[in-house]
Amino acid sequence: MYVEAPSNLMADESRLAETELVERCLNGDLGAFEDLYRQHSTRLYNLAFRMVGNAADAEDLLQDIFLTVYRKLESFRGASALGTWLYRLGMNVCLDRLRSKAARQDQATDTLDERLSGAQISGSLAGVSRIDLERAIASLPEGSRAAFLLHDVEGFDHTEVGHLLGVAEGTSKSQVHKARLRIREYLHQPAPKEARPTLVKPAAPATTAAAKHQK
Repeated sequence: MYVEAPSNLMADESRLAETELVERCLNGDLGAFEDLYRQHSTRLYNLAFRMVGNAADAEDLLQDIFLTVYRKLESFRGASALGTWLYRLGMNVCLDRLRSKAARQDQATDTLDERLSGAQISGSLAGVSRIDLERAIASLPEGSRAAFLLHDVEGFDHTEVGHLLGVAEGTSKSQVHKARLRIREYLHQPAPKEARPTLVKPAAPATTAAAKHQK
């Protein structure tokens, strides 16, 4: 007699809970949308913060992400986990914002994150200032920067990065490789193989505006 593994049962239960939450949201349950916001806003805020580099813009971008979630939630089919679907949608919103910003101004001096790990800098990047490292990441082309952040910072594997960005796994590998080379070139210092700078995640916004997303 086959007994399903506990991990599979937990995954099935989690997927069922996600489906029920989405259905409640689509039926106009404000409480359900607030639950969705509480469960996923911190991670999406961290994504926005890394992509735009400051809290004010990140909070504004988070609102845009959840407005987009509200409009597109009916397109969720459950082919992937809800969190993965939300993250890809959030990444697309972030990339749209960066493209729009790039069209209006030079981003050469923009920073993506003010909280790069001091331990990482003092280790494999000893002697490199935090500002220089931020600027090295900010200098990356959008595709390479997104792939680099997702793979080397968020910890997704290349298959997951490909799904999130809508590109082939090989493209993800190529983008991350190019990002590492460009960062090393920018810093004029070779880095150890597979070096992965880590970021200290900022706290999520103190207040939520989930109800506003219903408008």
